[in-house]
Formats: sequence, C-alpha cells, structure tokens
Amino acid sequence: MKKEFEKMLDLAYELCQEGQFEKAVRYYDLVLKEEPENIVALIDKGAALQNLGNLKEALYLFQTVLKKNPKNVDALVNKGSVLHTLEKYSDAIECYDQALKFDEKCTMAIAYKGLSLGELGKVQDALKYFKKALSIDKDYDLAAISKKTAQNILKSILEKKNLS
Repeated sequence: MKKEFEKMLDLAYELCQEGQFEKAVRYYDLVLKEEPENIVALIDKGAALQNLGNLKEALYLFQTVLKKNPKNVDALVNKGSVLHTLEKYSDAIECYDQALKFDEKCTMAIAYKGLSLGELGKVQDALKYFKKALSIDKDYDLAAISKKTAQNILKSILEKKNLS
C-alpha cells in the first residue's frame, strides 16, 4: 500500500510540474484520505492550492504541518510565500527567519526574504539577501533576476539624487 501512495505522490508532483494543479490536488486528496498525516502530501497539496489561488486553504495546510512539526522548513517557506502573496510581508519574513534558524543555507528562504524586504522598500537589505542566496547557489534564477532588479532600483535612486 505504501508504494501505491508513493506512486500517487510522484504523479501528483509531476502534474504540478506540468501546471496541472487541479488534477494534482485530487491525487493528494486520495493520499490524504488514507494517510491524513502525510506531511509530503499536505505540503505539496498546499503548494498546488497556492498556485490555484486558494491561499487560505494553502495557509491552513502549512499551519497544520507546522503544528505537528514546527521545524519543517518547507512548510515555513511555503507559509511565508502565502503570507507574501497576501501582502503580509513582515509575517512572511518571520517565517523565513524561522526556516533559516533550522537551515541557514535554505536559498529559497533567503531569496524570498529578500523579496519581502524589497516590498517593504528595504532594497539594499533585499540586495544583500539575493547576493547571499547566489553565494550558496550561483544558478538560482529567482535570486539572480531579483538581484538585478534591486541593483537597477538602487541605481535609479542614486541617479535621481544626483540630479537634485
């Protein structure tokens, strides 16, 4: 029976990679019907729901995982991502900071914290986090693109100051 759930989880993951989130959710539901405590299914279903725009339900699933395991880095990062989408940037940063306590090299938490800092107008701080993420994973596209954007914003600010 365990192998069957692993196959369903793999299939659901593949469906998510293909952008077929609704189908993936149905597979996660099948797993969770039999194994309601399955952490992988809870987190991945939450991510699929987030991609579908069902933010409250996704947030609920991440919080459910964190009640069982407050040190689950994936759940913390995903919860932060939902909070960021809800424009609760400070709350998102708290989640990323928690995740980084348990995994200081979690590039996603580092880069996402940079995104939230940028949304709060702390562009120089954001840039530090994008650079830090890239120092760990030089091929991390999100961090590279965000770093470039932050640098352009700072350059624009400096140019405006020089024109004054």
